Formats: sequence, C-alpha cells, structure tokens
Amino acid sequence: MGDIRVTIDNIDVTVPEGTTLYEAAHVAGIDIPTLCYLKGVNEIGACRMCLCEVEGARGLVTSCVYPCTDGMVAHTHTDKVVQSRRTTLQLILSDHDQDCLACGRSGSCELQELCTRYGVEQSHYYDGKKNEYEIDSSSPSIVRNNNKCILCRRCIGACTNLQGITAIGTNERGFDTYVGSAFGMPLSETSCVNCGQCIVACPVGALYEKDSTAEVKAAIEDPDKVVIVQAAPSTRVGLGECFGLPIGTECEGQMSAALHRLGFDKVFDTNFSADLTIVEEANELIERVQNGGVLPMFTSCSPGWVKYCEHYYPDLLPHMSSCKSPQQMFGAVTKTYYAETMGIPVEKIVSVSIMPCTAKKFELGRDDQAAAGYQDVDYALTTRELARMIKEAGIDFVNLPEEPYDNPLGEYTGAGVIFGATGGVMEAALRTAVEKITGEELIDLEFKDVRGTEGIKEASYDLNGTTVKVAVASGLANARKVMDMVRAGEGDYTFIEIMACPGGCVNGGGQPHVPAKIRNFNDVRAIRAKGLYTLDKNAPLRKSHENPVIVKMYEDYFGEPGSEKAHHALHTSYVKRRVNQ
Repeated sequence: MGDIRVTIDNIDVTVPEGTTLYEAAHVAGIDIPTLCYLKGVNEIGACRMCLCEVEGARGLVTSCVYPCTDGMVAHTHTDKVVQSRRTTLQLILSDHDQDCLACGRSGSCELQELCTRYGVEQSHYYDGKKNEYEIDSSSPSIVRNNNKCILCRRCIGACTNLQGITAIGTNERGFDTYVGSAFGMPLSETSCVNCGQCIVACPVGALYEKDSTAEVKAAIEDPDKVVIVQAAPSTRVGLGECFGLPIGTECEGQMSAALHRLGFDKVFDTNFSADLTIVEEANELIERVQNGGVLPMFTSCSPGWVKYCEHYYPDLLPHMSSCKSPQQMFGAVTKTYYAETMGIPVEKIVSVSIMPCTAKKFELGRDDQAAAGYQDVDYALTTRELARMIKEAGIDFVNLPEEPYDNPLGEYTGAGVIFGATGGVMEAALRTAVEKITGEELIDLEFKDVRGTEGIKEASYDLNGTTVKVAVASGLANARKVMDMVRAGEGDYTFIEIMACPGGCVNGGGQPHVPAKIRNFNDVRAIRAKGLYTLDKNAPLRKSHENPVIVKMYEDYFGEPGSEKAHHALHTSYVKRRVNQ
C-alpha cells in the first residue's frame, strides 16, 4: 500500500492508504472529538461526534471509520459540523444524569470536556422522557450506573474485543436500549472477571470501582488498630497522572510521603512480596521440571486471569501455580511473620493495599486467603482511590519531598518492580530460576524477548541442557489463544505468564483515566512500563532471591521455599466456576 495526499482544513498531509480521516486529522494537528472511538477496542462510529464534511460526499461522514482517498478535501469544524456536534451533545444530555459535582469523573469526563469545548451547558431536550436505572453494585469490584451511560459501547468493546468475555452487551432496542448483562442479571452473577477494562474504556462516570476509602479512613482513625499499607509496583508510575504529571512519571518517593501523611502506621512495598512470590514460584517451577510435575505452569499473580481460568478452562487449573499473588502474600506475611516478630496481636492489624487493579477487590474475599485465620488483606484501594484520599486531605502531592518506604517490608529488588509490566513476572522468575537450575551466576539479567506490549510473546532458553520454553500473554483474548494451544497439546511450553489486562498491571482497571484522544495515539502501557524498567535498571539488587529481608525471613521463620510453613501461608487453591453470560 502506498501513500496518499489529503487536504484537511487547508492543511496538506501525506498518509498511508487506508488511514481514516480521524487519524489523518491527527497528523495535521487537528483534534476531531469522539466519545465512542477507541483504537483497537471500539471502532463502530456510533456516537456521531466525529462527523466532518468531505467535498463531494453526501452529507456528513463519520471520520473515525471513513477512509481517506487520494486528493480528498475535508473540513472538520465548519458551522454545519459544529452545530451537528452541539445537537449530538444536547441529545446525549437529554437522558444523562447531570449531577456532575457528585460524579467521580468530574474533571476527567470526556463528555464534560466536550460540552465545555462546544459551549453546551444544558439540553434543549431535557424536559422529554428519561430512562431511570437502578445502580448495579452487586460486584465486589465494579459499579455500573446506567443513568450516566451514553451508549458509546466502549465498555462492550473492551469486554468483547480485548478480553473475549462478553459479560455485557446491549439489551432492548431504540430509546429503551441499555448496556447490561444477559437477561438483566446482576454483574456479580455473570462470568465477569472484575478486570475493570470496561472502566478504563468508559468516557464518563457510568462505570467505576467500588470505593473503600471511607472504611480505610475509619481504620486509620481507630486508635486500637495498626493500619499497614502496601503499594503495588505500577501505582508508582500511574499515581502522578492524577496530579497533572506526565504519563508514566515515577513518583515512588512522593507516594510513600503521601501515605505517611494520610496516617498509615506503616508504609510498605508490594515489591517486597513480588520478590517473595518469585522465590516461591521459581521453587515450584523447578520442582515441577525436575520431578515430572504438571507443565506448563501458569503464573497466578493476576486475579482477573485466575478467575477467567476458573470459568473457562477449569480442566487446566492443575497447571496454575499455587502461589498467592504478591498482594495476598504480603497480607499473609504481615499477619504472620511481621505480627509475631513485632509482637502485634493479629486482630489489631488492618492490612490495606494500593493496587492498579479492580480485580484485587474480588481477590480479598477468595477462599484460602487467610494464613493467620484472618483475611490476609482487608481492603484494596485503586490508584484512583488513593488519589482521591490525597486530594481530600489537601496534600500537595507534586511538591512533596521524597520519603523511603518503611522497613523491613519495604525492601525490594529490581525483579520485584517489573511485575507491573507484561513479561515482568516471567523475567523476574527467569533471573532466579536460571541461577537455581544452572548453579551459575546470571550476568545478563535482561530477558528482552519477553518485554514489550505485544499481546503474545514467546522465547526459548537452553539452561545447561534443560530447554525452557516460555510464553507471555496479556489481555484475556490473547490468553484464550495460548490456553487453546495448551489444551490441544501444542506449544510445548514450560512456563506461561498471563496478565488479565493488556500490557499488564500498568494498564490495570484501577489506574488513572486517560482520555481517548491520548490513548488513540500513544501507547500508555509502554510509557508507564518504561518507568518500571528504569527503576529495575538502577536498583542495587536485581534478583528476587538476593533480597536480604527475604533471605532472613526464610532463615528465621519459613525455613526454605516450599516448606510446609511457607506453603500454608503463601500458597492457595482454586475452584471450578460455571460460565454465565
């Protein structure tokens, strides 16, 4: 395919054949508005906000799906176009709950931004018929408020195209159309995996995480409680965006400082338990390789992926690592080893996590997640929830002096921090497994074959005669492809990493909202991941098994990786679930 020349608003641009008018306008430095288009997720031209004039065409054209032709002349903001967009916004507002001041998306709402841009303060049609819906808060992770829904269908595109689940779709027709589950089932009764990619895609406040900030603040204010918080790897390259910092800005020190100021008794790092996960997981993998265990072994760090496997591939659950996720391992260590070491009664400990992931809220209540007889982690807050707490407290986040995490559970290696990116768990595991299998020191620590945001990556390594073939998948639609190969006996893999969210945790359902006009032209996943790899590269220690606190913890408490005591606290089990759609 060759290049073509088009003229947009008197600007000549050269673009590849097949480029849409929307994409060509971006090349020309022109922002065409859209509320439904999300590249690779939802390309259906439904919202009509992107309508433009093309000379020679009949009527206005939908620029997000309209292909450019050589010599085409287009106009993106004529009076006719602008009036069409204003009318569209007024029609959307006519059936939209406009309590913007109480909406969590106020200030980051794409509809709000466009109404401001086009001077639409109210709808001419607001006195007409309106739909009213009950808010579905049945899920432990996700709340759906269809009174805010604009029927853009981005959430459906995320659930269907990115994740291959189709837990939601459109019900009814015409004015009665609404987004929901089959037969109007509550979200909790479907095979939703709580990944939150629907929230990431939503341009308004129709989808959001179930908020736990009030409960956490109450625990902090309770003088009888010791409130311990852990922060996940990818939150440190996401949180800053909520305060106007560029995408991917690493703000680990400021986040620690903010958590201290919010009143948490101890501020620790999930990177520590990421290292711990690798030590246990690598040991489990080696045991399986050397003793004829079930292979390939799947990672178990992503609760959305775990639930997906339980629903759709229950026959392959024996392949799943029995290791708890880093969030749950941290909670288990806090309420066993740390509680005993510090002499804190376990019933006084409130364990809180800061996560990029909405599925972590679901994971809290899973069976077999209570090492000390109490729930390992009590509350999981998303990156966005933490940002709201910081803003409410009046903390000047951007200008905070950096503060380190507390010890001893704040120590981590570079291997722990890259957990937040797709391929990071695999790379961290290989750094440990290779040394354990070969008995030799690993010099080149960067396994670049498993890096990057591609949906599926493969690599093979010869470890002194032992061939280890690995695969990495992110996004559950990609996971399905890999799982179907495993089920069919193809691939001959030893170890497989799967993350529910495309790009890994950096793109989790609890991360800061990024508008489509930025997502459509920038790989947000890669930008955030770059910050994690920089932290890894600069870390004084880069192998999980060299974390000195973990070494001491095994010496003093667990004995060795995979011991009975370690297995009781750090490992879990899975259940077969039915599929409801």
